[in-house]
Amino acid sequence: MEDYFDHFSMSNFFLEELRKKEKKTDKPIGPMKVLVTGGTGLYGKALEHVIKSESNDNKDEWYFASSKDADLRDMKSTIGLFERIKPTHVIHLAAMVGGLFKNMKYKVEFFRENVLMNDNVMECCRKFGVSKLVSSLSTCIFPDKTSYPIDETMIHNGPPHKSNEGYAYAKRMIDVMNACYKDEYGCNFTSVVPTNIYGPNDNFSIEDGHVIPGLINKCYNAKKNNTPFVIWGTGSPLRQFIYSHDLARLTIWVMRNYHSNEPIILSVGEEDEVSIKDVALAVADAMEFKGEVVFDTTKSDGQYKKTATNNKLKGLYPDFKFTSIKDGLKETCDWFVATCQNT
Repeated sequence: MEDYFDHFSMSNFFLEELRKKEKKTDKPIGPMKVLVTGGTGLYGKALEHVIKSESNDNKDEWYFASSKDADLRDMKSTIGLFERIKPTHVIHLAAMVGGLFKNMKYKVEFFRENVLMNDNVMECCRKFGVSKLVSSLSTCIFPDKTSYPIDETMIHNGPPHKSNEGYAYAKRMIDVMNACYKDEYGCNFTSVVPTNIYGPNDNFSIEDGHVIPGLINKCYNAKKNNTPFVIWGTGSPLRQFIYSHDLARLTIWVMRNYHSNEPIILSVGEEDEVSIKDVALAVADAMEFKGEVVFDTTKSDGQYKKTATNNKLKGLYPDFKFTSIKDGLKETCDWFVATCQNT
């Protein structure tokens, strides 16, 4: 406990000294220096892939930070990262994440660790004069009991689903603090709300991963071992899935072109919503699995649906073309199989 208070006092002293030097600045002129927290995960790797495929006439610099670069739960460590990188822009993706069953088991940890990370990153963005902060939310933050489709104005209209309330409430606070930082300090902080993300470089853990990577791993093992492909739950829940490379392109567009502190949903349309059963069968097809497919109905389904509208995005970026679920799953399955065979 003594160490905690010593650290707390030291961090406050450091920040107070910065406050004395604080002054209003215009947006930086010239190349951007973009810090991506959580830069080695699914989302961050997709951003890196897209950035490498672009021309860089503006000489922008990108730094994809991992947990090895800083413990964002700790203010001193977070300050050290910002001092080293000196970012002009930040895309904040770092989070404690996991699938349904991990969320249900570790609600306290999901809340506390995410709140600490978000608070430290936001305060450092303010203190170090970052011109733009884009944070990532999730559709699981929306109310469990709501009307559909969900839009950006409905985040705080009721409690989230009990299964992931720790994570959901921590993420909701990003939206609250974006508005507070704008009102008090004029900060250009905003957030994106992706629907379910999938793609290469995901966490393919069956126990802790999200639905699509978990299904891909299960199907791969079933094919290899000549056993049934077992899907947890009935397969009836409905979800919107966005391919990680599409999400990366949209996030870069948000950083460069969207300057409201109000969140924006990044998602395929309502018409592209699919059931978990359909996704599982599409994974089996992409993996060329010919065995038995079994649904274990003793496992929880979680929230039945959380359909979101992308009308705001379509109104601002009408020409964006999404990757189809079939093509995205094929690319992801091929990447997973190649990765497994090369390890």
